[in-house]
Amino acid sequence: MGLHPLEFSECYLDSPVFREKIKSHEAELDKTNRFIKELYKDGKNLINATKQLVLAQRKFAQSLGEFQFEYIGDAKTDDERCIDESLQEFSNFLKNLEDQRELMMRNITETLMKPLEKFRKEQLGSAKAERKKYEKETEKYYSSLEKLLNMSAKKKEPQLQEADSQVETIRQHFQEESLDYVCKLQEIQERKKFDCVEPMLAFFQTVFTFYHQGFELANDFNHYKKALQINIQNTRSRFEGTRVEVFELMKRIREVPQEYKQTSPISSEGYLYVQEKRPPPFGSSWVKRYCTFVKEQKILHMVTFDHRSGGKMGETESVTLKSCVRKTTDMLDRRFCLDIEITDRPGTVLTVQSLSEDDHKFWIHAMGGKEPAGQYLGKTYSKERGIDAQLNDVGLSFVKNAINAIETRGINDQGLYRVVGVSSKVQKLLSLMIDEKSNDVDLSTCEEWDVKTITSTLKLYLRSLPEPLMTYGLYKDFIAPAKGGSPESRSQAIHCLVHKLPEKNRLVLGLLLKHLATVAAHSKLNLMTVANLGVVFGPTLMRPQEDTVAAIMDLKFQNIVVEILIEQHEKIFGDVPGPSSPGLSAPTRQSKKLSVRQNRPLAVYNPKKVDLQTVSPTSPDVGSNSDEASLGSNESVSSQSTASGTPPEKANHGRLLASLSTGDSPGACIAVAASRLNSGALTKASSDGDKTVDGVTGGGGKRAMAVYPCEAEHESELSFQVGAIFRAVVPSREPGWLEGELEGKKGLIPENYVEML
Repeated sequence: MGLHPLEFSECYLDSPVFREKIKSHEAELDKTNRFIKELYKDGKNLINATKQLVLAQRKFAQSLGEFQFEYIGDAKTDDERCIDESLQEFSNFLKNLEDQRELMMRNITETLMKPLEKFRKEQLGSAKAERKKYEKETEKYYSSLEKLLNMSAKKKEPQLQEADSQVETIRQHFQEESLDYVCKLQEIQERKKFDCVEPMLAFFQTVFTFYHQGFELANDFNHYKKALQINIQNTRSRFEGTRVEVFELMKRIREVPQEYKQTSPISSEGYLYVQEKRPPPFGSSWVKRYCTFVKEQKILHMVTFDHRSGGKMGETESVTLKSCVRKTTDMLDRRFCLDIEITDRPGTVLTVQSLSEDDHKFWIHAMGGKEPAGQYLGKTYSKERGIDAQLNDVGLSFVKNAINAIETRGINDQGLYRVVGVSSKVQKLLSLMIDEKSNDVDLSTCEEWDVKTITSTLKLYLRSLPEPLMTYGLYKDFIAPAKGGSPESRSQAIHCLVHKLPEKNRLVLGLLLKHLATVAAHSKLNLMTVANLGVVFGPTLMRPQEDTVAAIMDLKFQNIVVEILIEQHEKIFGDVPGPSSPGLSAPTRQSKKLSVRQNRPLAVYNPKKVDLQTVSPTSPDVGSNSDEASLGSNESVSSQSTASGTPPEKANHGRLLASLSTGDSPGACIAVAASRLNSGALTKASSDGDKTVDGVTGGGGKRAMAVYPCEAEHESELSFQVGAIFRAVVPSREPGWLEGELEGKKGLIPENYVEML
């Protein structure tokens, strides 16, 4: 059984049982007081710990925001640019989350800590004061009563009456105080049930509202996350292709380093040991210097560099060369030496020592000496493999034959073009197909050659040509648009460059790109998306004439060029560009960034101030939830095709009623709705629920007309031509974007591509 009720009638009897009941009530209040004090202390610790967490999270976010990735080369791909910006986006996300956490902590102080402390001080404190008064009146009454009872009966009657009157007055005060104290005890026992629990309810409501904010932030982050996963996957795929090429180059250089030592026709570079003569008796010393010889001006630049001193670089000295003579060992007891006569100081001869015999010959040749030296001759795949592949009628016939066989027998094979055939069989098939006497084999019906052998042979043929299909001369021109500009300008530039190719090159390239588009159309089965095909065929269709790491770093841009060619092959190979490459100049589209969510007030549970009629569960839905409609199927990241740009974040609509259904307080829903209205995310529904003010049926909104054509860069966007009419157009939460419906499909529309009707 719980506490016994304190009857007011017992205040007059003041029995021992009554006193025991009072002690039980007092003990319960003491326990409540200790509990609140301990809870208040723990709450303070929680707030302080959370403040430390906020500081740590903000420091972490600051570190993320301040760091930037450096890149190799002179430009970044769109995927790399998005990856570079991702740390700043992560930083903003964390800062926004911590802003919400700080709001939560401020509300916890107001909704939990202060009310509990107020109850403890005002209610429990007043009970403690009443207790002291009650005990004081008890002591006073029973002392006066004992004094009265001990008074002699022989006292005069007036004295006795006066003593009786005084005790009666004290007794009345005592009983009144007893009544007040009993009433106070029972009042506090009942009040604590709601005065203590209601702040705790507000505390949990505040915490859950914070987590709900985090849930919504995570939903806002979801589209950015998916787009970034595609960026990362594309970059990883390009990295794998680049790494293979780099290792191949390293292997070739390791085998014949002298052939790759010098590729510049303008200058020659390398280390030489220079003899520095000193006055007798000190003799001379040899100092290692890095030398650059500019051939046209015959100037030799020398800079001292010592690897053993932490790479300390000295001053640069430049001299003009007059002549160079090989120094024999009978004149100087050192090998690989040269005597260089200098025009700056007539009669002065500078003696230098090269690093090896090959290096010796190299410097003699570079400085105009008499001894010949080998030059870098370069290599082609045909010479390396002993294959005489040519872009002639035989080669064209093989390309058509191979494409027909692949599309007939293996268009749905997983990893098509990535799974390679046996090298010996590939070489044998290519030799057979480029031989005019034996190239009449129909690969589509010949079971001797499997599909992976045919795909590998086609790639080998293209890489074995004396010049790549997109030519050395146009290589830099093709790479340039992939390094910058809008998707439209890239497409226009590549369109024009394709039509600068030799006719036969363009013919074969068109056949191949049409075939690759067919392969990409079956990517759900063969897993070869446009991005994957770009990785495979980037270095196959175009490559620089020089074999350097810097050139290999451009592989990622080769992949982008091939992706554009595959995606737009019909337009590029079907239409001839005008003399000035005209095209409708579309405005620049908004780039994707994770918009920073506005700070919204956290709901404070306050039943006295909440109007339950403000938000009714039976109210018509507000806005339209376009998340599922525009998200599409959840395919794996590796099987999604890349895009030249990335989409903006979609709006998150229709969550107000959802929050009601999941048990959020009315106050929380009101706060969310107010924030949505402020940010323009809510669209007012019409009175009949299915027709807008302008009479367009289907979800409200307005109509708009396209004034520029647009190719969707993401599955959540709409593709359209000039003149297309959009229905149910509403603002998107992402600046610069709208949401609308075209031919029954909902998606995102660049705001500056349309005019409102």
